Amino acid sequence: MVLKSIARLWYVKYLVVVVLGVSFVCFLDDNSLWAHLRNKQRISELNNEIEQYQQAYERDQSQLQELQHNPKAMEKIARERYFMKADDEDIFVMSEGEIVEAGSKDKATDDEAAN
Repeated sequence: MVLKSIARLWYVKYLVVVVLGVSFVCFLDDNSLWAHLRNKQRISELNNEIEQYQQAYERDQSQLQELQHNPKAMEKIARERYFMKADDEDIFVMSEGEIVEAGSKDKATDDEAAN
């Protein structure tokens, strides 16, 4: 009987050590399974971010090539983004139901000069 209880005691000790070792490796260690899964998810997110930046880079490179070789494209961007205009043109910018004339400063000066 004493030998059976000793044999059972050894079995329980090994079982406890194995369970604690596996749980330590899977959950508590710096190189645990949990950390490995988090790192894989982070790598996936970073790869998606790299892909987005690569697409933006390619789009910007094509736009840069177009600007270098096509003067009409440069004029289009100057007009759309920076509201540049020719001397004989007026630009109207519409926002929230009101009309704002971009060349209104020149027009006001002209009206004062007429009076």
